[in-house]
Amino acid sequence: MPPKFKFTRDEITRAALDLTRRAGPDGLTARALAEELGCSVKPIFGLFKNMEEVQGAVLSAARELYLSYLAEDMAAGRYPPYKASGMGYIRFAREEGELFKLLFMCDRKGEPPEPGKEMDVIIPLIMKNTGLSREGAERLHLELWIFVHGIASMIATSYLDWEMETVSGVLTDAYMGLKARFCGEAGE
Repeated sequence: MPPKFKFTRDEITRAALDLTRRAGPDGLTARALAEELGCSVKPIFGLFKNMEEVQGAVLSAARELYLSYLAEDMAAGRYPPYKASGMGYIRFAREEGELFKLLFMCDRKGEPPEPGKEMDVIIPLIMKNTGLSREGAERLHLELWIFVHGIASMIATSYLDWEMETVSGVLTDAYMGLKARFCGEAGE
């Protein structure tokens, strides 16, 4: 009869996510996770093949949390939907700095650049709000995302400590400037 474990995969994943929040990605080790759970490593490796599988579960959980930030900010109505996606990204960096670093500040070489699920909503929003073609909307978004990512990275690493009101004003300025440039080019 196989051994019964007192933890589920979800419970171990949640503990690993919490550990990563506090100690960063490098702090997620089998020993540290076992200590977090108050057990030996045996229950972990009874439910996961290895630490790479645990790390994959943490990546998935962190990505779901990130997407919930975007959805929450876009649904709240405090900002126009496209701006809300940038505000959610930056809020995630502020409130979940280590998870932000895990998802967005790691070595990505060898990974094919894949647009996330959020692009299925964001690019059509830009097209609708600006009248730009898909290609133009993607370019405008890329330039704004680089700007938003810079702010988020500086906040996640404690280089900047801007209030969200300041962030909102700066994002409006950048969007309006790029929109004028792109829409001016489209109209010429």
